[in-house]
Amino acid sequence: MKIKTALVSVSSKEGLVPFVKELAGLGIKIVSTGGTARALKQEGLAIQTVEELTGFPEMLDGRVKTLHPKVHGGILANRTDLDHVKQLKEQGIEAIDLVVVNLYPFKETIAKPHASLEEIIENIDIGGPTLIRAAAKNHEFVSVVVNPEWYEFVLEEIRKTGSTSLETRRKLAREAFEYTAWYDALIGQWLGKRFGKPEEFPERFTAPFEKRQALRYGENPHQHAAFYQEPLVAEPCIASAQQVQGKELSFNNVADADAALELVKEFREPAAVIVKHNNPCGAAQAKTLSEAFRDAFECDQTAAFGGVIALNRACDESTAKQIASFFNEIVAAPDFEPAALEALKAKPNVRLLKVPGLESGTTAKRLSLRKVAGGLLVQDDDQVVFDHKTLKVVTRKEPGKEQLDALLFAFTVAKHVKSNAIVLAQGTKTVGIGAGQMSRIDSTEMAVKKAGERAQGAVLASDAFFPFPDNVEATAKAGVSAVIQPGGSVKDPEVIAAADRHGLAMVFTGLRHFKH
Repeated sequence: MKIKTALVSVSSKEGLVPFVKELAGLGIKIVSTGGTARALKQEGLAIQTVEELTGFPEMLDGRVKTLHPKVHGGILANRTDLDHVKQLKEQGIEAIDLVVVNLYPFKETIAKPHASLEEIIENIDIGGPTLIRAAAKNHEFVSVVVNPEWYEFVLEEIRKTGSTSLETRRKLAREAFEYTAWYDALIGQWLGKRFGKPEEFPERFTAPFEKRQALRYGENPHQHAAFYQEPLVAEPCIASAQQVQGKELSFNNVADADAALELVKEFREPAAVIVKHNNPCGAAQAKTLSEAFRDAFECDQTAAFGGVIALNRACDESTAKQIASFFNEIVAAPDFEPAALEALKAKPNVRLLKVPGLESGTTAKRLSLRKVAGGLLVQDDDQVVFDHKTLKVVTRKEPGKEQLDALLFAFTVAKHVKSNAIVLAQGTKTVGIGAGQMSRIDSTEMAVKKAGERAQGAVLASDAFFPFPDNVEATAKAGVSAVIQPGGSVKDPEVIAAADRHGLAMVFTGLRHFKH
């Protein structure tokens, strides 16, 4: 069936005028509302207003304008149902074949720093989603366009046949329902944050995400992938990163960059983190960024090859030259000094990501999501902060202040290492990391092996309790001086006794940091 009448009501006027001009030029009648009608009339287009169509004025400050049988009857009628056709004729209702609608700018309104509650509520669209859903439901006969990117494609089909194909209408309907679902999810999320309790988990979980970019590939080259971001995320993160150099990002690039950024945000002093396969292989903070990077790199130079680097200060020339001396995939920093960019030009494929705000290290309260087959796991993000006062010394030997600082640093890094996690540190630099082993003693032995002689006098952090004294035995044999762990094992007395026997200091946190 040829498209004879189009209803146009949009908030975003992008590409609208040339699109509607051509529709009108093809003999299609244009019905429009409010500001859209005024914008089109200013261009000299002949427009029938919705008030003229329905015989009713816009009401309640524009809250009611298209909610009328002459609008929705014209959209929802089955054109092949003789009874529907008869009813339209009896009620003087004209069929509407094309609906072009996008919604009030709710996302943009809540992003305003000083938007009032009244302004936000007024930008919750009612008539728009209703029009879109009606047209999408009746897509066998009606085309619905919510995205200006479709304007030219739709015009091309109308030029050829006077209508759109059923295949196109189905694609448009799918996008329309995804659009209204996203819009409602955004409103629901905002209401939950504004008026709900942070600890509440809703009975029906919806989360609005927008496609940021297609990715080169997924975890493996034969897998397709895309990166979606949450709207209105204010904190520095991978979703807010601006790429200033290098190849396109892959799935693994984004995942590793996220892991590196989340760890480097833990530190307030100049810090550097190197991540490989979602695990830190080196982390350090120091008086200068260059020193911090050197310390992080020296933790495990072999594993750092092909890694992802995150810095919490603007990358300077000295640090950039160190980075340029070996192969790595990504460097993320709040900024890049001109001399640093010049030094990194020698590695044109290295992806440079600018992430402003990393210096503050702020982390907003948020939920952690993980997709499983057939469902979704949702939890509070692990953002517990420890200090000296929260630690319990359980051995005869007490750690000194410098040891306590090193223990807290190591335990912070362990939080970002896949469990079972063991981290060895000298001061505020890692010297050995054991990650992701099925047995904790295997992770301990791995960390000790990587540290080598640097284990002498180091401190050790374990993300969960020592189930047996064998971890203490291996730790003491390597020359480690102090241990931090959550405690809570039935074998705690034996573990503590082993630490006392070897002259180790041990503190309990009372909380673990599993990362699966």
